[in-house]
Amino acid sequence: MHTQQLESFLAVAENLSFARAAEELNITQSAVSRQIHSLENELETRLFHRTSRSVALTPAGISFYEDAKNFMGGLRIAKEKIKRHSAANAQILSLGFGNDIDCQLSAGLLKECRVHLPELHPFLRVIPHRSILNLFLQDEIDIIFGFQNDVPSREGIIYEEIFQAPICCTIAAEHKYAGKEEILEQELYSENIIICNSYSLPAQAAVLQNRMERNFPLGCVYYCDNLNAMLALVRAGYGFGILPEIKNNDYQLCAIPFAGVGNTSFGFSYKENSTNPLVKKFVSLARRWKNGNGTI
Repeated sequence: MHTQQLESFLAVAENLSFARAAEELNITQSAVSRQIHSLENELETRLFHRTSRSVALTPAGISFYEDAKNFMGGLRIAKEKIKRHSAANAQILSLGFGNDIDCQLSAGLLKECRVHLPELHPFLRVIPHRSILNLFLQDEIDIIFGFQNDVPSREGIIYEEIFQAPICCTIAAEHKYAGKEEILEQELYSENIIICNSYSLPAQAAVLQNRMERNFPLGCVYYCDNLNAMLALVRAGYGFGILPEIKNNDYQLCAIPFAGVGNTSFGFSYKENSTNPLVKKFVSLARRWKNGNGTI
């Protein structure tokens, strides 16, 4: 995914016309069509209903519109900041996150950056998982955060672990199981399960979730399409979700490790040949922070 695709998508979405979008972007209508077609292929979904007389957003297009608009708005702000900061010798490091939870898990390391690398100005970009991988591979993001199994294994891409987290049954704090040190899968088959159909769900949690789903009758299963929705349903007591342990001091939630499932690795990835000198500084800081058990 690249910015030309998003610019074309936003222009068509706001004008509901390929012709007017082409005029606005000062390119041909066929070029706009090619950008939309390639974007839809990449996302594997239709973004527009097209007829000979009208253009309308599909439900997927409506959902994607806000993400695309926020991303392009953030990119414009970032460009302006870079122009202003260049005179003040500020240095920008672009950090990518697939969801809000990844941001929470990285907060401790970011705090150390503020203290020990004051010249570093982090630009945080929270973008859906598959899109952020593409931006990283196209060098539009310096470092991406996430769980190891969700990061591409390619030559020249280095993964650095920050910590390991157990896969947990996440339940409401008032649930009868709250306070248990660990839990067996079989103990939960009389409960309700919340299934999160999102690429943001770490791979190891998704595998366990999908395996357990087969043991629940349809009336005991609730579905959602993002992690925040899952956590909202858990807080409301609809059932339990499956996630790595998240230490966010949420008094409404309780995370109980699954017995025998093991941990998953959370960290960040960067390109070995990155031309941004801040990448090496960030990596060095992260290693010292980790080796000091979360302190420097």
